[in-house]
Amino acid sequence: MAANFYVAPEQLMKDRAEYARKGIARGRALVAVEFASGVVFASENPSGSLYKTSEIYDRIGFAAVGRYNEFESLRVAGIRLADVKGYQYAREDVTAKPLANAYSQALGTSFMSESKPFEVELLIAQVDADGADADDGRPGLELYHILYDGSIVDEQRFVAIGGETEPLTRALQERWEPGLARDVAVRTAVTALAQAAGRELTPDVLEVSGLDATRARRRFFRLRGEQLRAVLDG
Repeated sequence: MAANFYVAPEQLMKDRAEYARKGIARGRALVAVEFASGVVFASENPSGSLYKTSEIYDRIGFAAVGRYNEFESLRVAGIRLADVKGYQYAREDVTAKPLANAYSQALGTSFMSESKPFEVELLIAQVDADGADADDGRPGLELYHILYDGSIVDEQRFVAIGGETEPLTRALQERWEPGLARDVAVRTAVTALAQAAGRELTPDVLEVSGLDATRARRRFFRLRGEQLRAVLDG
């Protein structure tokens, strides 16, 4: 009789985590930088149509790194979930926290029970309708970082995901300060990416977007082409 194949649960989880981390690290990193009225997402992305960032709902944005087909399916599922809740209740009832929790549960279930874990990391952001917080002057911003195993972290100020994040985090620590203007936050994010990459990054290889609470209703914006070039030239 053939012996049953056995792997210790600790070793199985370790192998899955290593597999997911290697898959994510093969892609290019992405940074999110808080500014006075929202958040900026920036990443090196030569594609003009396969985006890493997008709008989920009026005040909610999505950013991801890793395998495109996997995080794209998660993005679409998030949009459907938000649309259903907004239709059943009210648009104001659609918030980032339940959406981030749903993503966390989906990734955690996949990591524990599926043969192959998702090779993705996600950021879910939300800005408040009225912008800055009255108590400390910070933007009314929620930013959730969801890892491949379903772990979820409430981030502040800035965060780097995917690829080599340590040099990006150091570069952002050197440059970030409270109350940045949007365009300054864009230049801060792109400068950090260029420093970590060791080369200049031109607008045609960058994807820059974000959420701005001062915009009417739909807070998501995307900068590209000459508009992005003008922001970077400052």
